[in-house]
Formats: sequence, structure tokens, C-alpha cells
Amino acid sequence: MTPMTQRSSDREAIEAEIDRIRSLGLDDLRILWRTTFRSSPPRGFTKDLVARFICWHIQEEALGGLDPQTAKVLDGFARNGKPPDRRLKAGTVLVREYRGERHTVTVVPGGYVWREGTYASLSTIARAITGTAWNGPRFFGLRNRRDQSEVPTDRPAADPDQPVRRNPFRSSGKAQP
Repeated sequence: MTPMTQRSSDREAIEAEIDRIRSLGLDDLRILWRTTFRSSPPRGFTKDLVARFICWHIQEEALGGLDPQTAKVLDGFARNGKPPDRRLKAGTVLVREYRGERHTVTVVPGGYVWREGTYASLSTIARAITGTAWNGPRFFGLRNRRDQSEVPTDRPAADPDQPVRRNPFRSSGKAQP
């Protein structure tokens, strides 16, 4: 039997076992869980979840688990509740349209290239483009508003391409004469 045939027959056997597991009732799935994991399944697990965990375990045993880098990323995400910071690789191109003009920034080992100049930070480039202080990664769409998930909002985020409109009836915080 060639390696290619072996892989094909292994996959077919795995698929057949997954089909068999999906056809089992909840009681049979719990018994299979106990023999597979040597513990009882969590009480809140539905038939579908018990079957999925067992099927995943079979695939992991046959095909291998997650690579260490992916496991590390997922573990950090589970612990912190937020995705890990990603570093941009040299050669990455960021494109942002602002007030009808397209701005292209290329990541290089020493920083960022924009309009023939090299800059140390995206924030410096965002400030040069807009004329106001900006968080560079946020301006280029690499990061959401800080603590956005914790701060409820009733309105959409401001569009930097649109002028800010102030409510003339809203108090500015200064005492009126």
C-alpha cells in the first residue's frame, strides 16, 4: 500500500467513525466519552457538543493536534479575552483613503514608508495626513477603539472623513451668564 493510499483509507476510516458517532444517542455518547476521556462529560453539554468533542479527539489523534504557535495564540486569547497583538511584517502595504485621497504606507524594517519618507510610527503619518493627533494603528484600521467592548454606545463611531457637527443646544460645560 502506498502512502497516498494509506492516507486515503485512513481518512475514509475517520469519516466513517465520525458518521457512526453522530448517529449515536446521548446515553451512548456519554458512555463513549467516559471510555475516551476517563471522566464524565460536563452536565451542560448537549448531544451535539459531546459528539463534536469526541470527533475532534479522534481527528486530533489521527492527524495531529494544533501546532504550538496556534495553541499559544488561542491560549492567550482564552486567558485575556482579546486577540493578541500582531506585528506587521516588512513588505505589508496599508492603504487608507482620507478625504478622497488614497494614502499607501509600506512597512519596512526601520518603520513605515509614506510619500518617499520613512517614519518611525503610524501615528506620525496619520497626524501628517489629518493634521490632528490620531492613534496610527486605529487610523489605518489595525485596531478598534480602545475598550470598545466595555463601553456601551448608542451611536455609530464617528467617520473621520465627515466634519464634526456640534449640537448648539448642548451645554459646553461652561457657566452661562
